Amino acid sequence: MLSEITPLILTLNEAPNIPRLLDRLEWAREVVVLDSFSTDATEAIARSHGNVTFVRRAFDNHADQWNAGLERIRTRWVLALDADYLITDELFDELAQLREPADVTAYFARFRYCMGGRPLRASLYPPRAILFQTAKAHYVQDGHTQRLEFDGPSQFLHGHMLHDDRKPLTRWLETQRKYARQEARKLLERTNQPLSLADRLRRSIWPAAPAAFIYTLFVKGCLFDGWPGWYYALQRTYAELLLSLELLDARFFHDELQTAPQTDKPLYTKAS
Repeated sequence: MLSEITPLILTLNEAPNIPRLLDRLEWAREVVVLDSFSTDATEAIARSHGNVTFVRRAFDNHADQWNAGLERIRTRWVLALDADYLITDELFDELAQLREPADVTAYFARFRYCMGGRPLRASLYPPRAILFQTAKAHYVQDGHTQRLEFDGPSQFLHGHMLHDDRKPLTRWLETQRKYARQEARKLLERTNQPLSLADRLRRSIWPAAPAAFIYTLFVKGCLFDGWPGWYYALQRTYAELLLSLELLDARFFHDELQTAPQTDKPLYTKAS
């Protein structure tokens, strides 16, 4: 199946990450990199690989960006990758041994989260559909990120993908501020829909951050990963604190939810 798989990567200033990923994709006839007008060395790095097709598109939201990338794929299968992913040898061997299935539309992968290249024993990062039939799937926006919808059965791969983001902390902090606003909008809009346990905790506001800290350190065991585990636990706690602040901000001002998509403006504005 390798000859029928095209990797698709979305990028924005991913120079610290993308060289390692592209080096692991030399087997692909074509790699499509859809870039949101990076200002660092992302373009130069991508174009230095002979199998890369580099395309620019202004970013509007994650779902539309991924769907625009899917329109560029000419093979039956697409391997959807973030620039901070790394394909393990185990996972590549599994992909190389796949045969064209008659009854599978999408393959899911589990992740090992890394801090500075060191895999943690566990994380909160969910499995994702990374390999799927191009013509039978599309993305929809889901909070700050995207969700793949596909027609047909799915299957889990045995090999793991690594998530190993090497961008600076300042970039992560800036991104989390935007993500918190988008996640708050999602929670406030879903008033009549069932929520997961995690989202119910977030809607309650006060338990979310302490729960994230305790769950990552003690339940998931990141405490035993040393300082990388503490770093990850503090990241997840900080992200939940930001979301709680956005929800509290909305509650205090009691105004109508702004419906403008993907904005840095507050969720609510003060009443006149």
